[in-house]
Amino acid sequence: MLVLTWNLFHGRSVPDAPREQLADFAARLAGWEWDVALLQEVPPWWPPELGRACRAGARTALTSRNWLLPLSRWAAERRPDLIKSWGGGANAILVRGDAVSEHRLRTLRAWPERRVLHGVRLERGWWVCNLSCEAHSEARAQADLDLATRTATEWSAGTPVVLGGDLNLLAPIVPGFTHAAESGVDHVFAQPLRAAGPGRTLDRGPLSDHLPLLAEVA
Repeated sequence: MLVLTWNLFHGRSVPDAPREQLADFAARLAGWEWDVALLQEVPPWWPPELGRACRAGARTALTSRNWLLPLSRWAAERRPDLIKSWGGGANAILVRGDAVSEHRLRTLRAWPERRVLHGVRLERGWWVCNLSCEAHSEARAQADLDLATRTATEWSAGTPVVLGGDLNLLAPIVPGFTHAAESGVDHVFAQPLRAAGPGRTLDRGPLSDHLPLLAEVA
């Protein structure tokens, strides 16, 4: 299975562009080969559109700064370069070629920003889990990851599980899991699956400040 993880930087590019870039992100995602895409820092109204563009099912988990979403969406659609993360936050899981039989959420941290473990069980029986850990403290990021790892293991109940996302850690500790791919703070782990080849980053042009990371697990 090909697993892609990518932090979308709240729909922004480098350098910033004074317009919504949903179509640009959708075109990149649709053009790559993957089975499951784990996306972080996604504008909350994007996942259904990204799913349609990629011919994939989409599941969403709201994260932070969604209190005034109609107003922040209006601003983010016009000037994402100005509103930045205050446009609202979500994580998303896109799935191609496999049905989702179950969808679960667990809040890992409510303050200073809401951090959520977001998981789906595929029809084949595998669990795939997505998260973005605390950005301002390595200790809190590892604590988020520890709780996410325990939760994903409980959800999977011995079946294969993939855990990935923006962990905000260069050297995360995930006991019992195999490290399948990494790029900076973005990682993919699996249990009892193994990497079927080296992870690699994809060309995303100016979009986001993170490189998309692709891992193959089997």
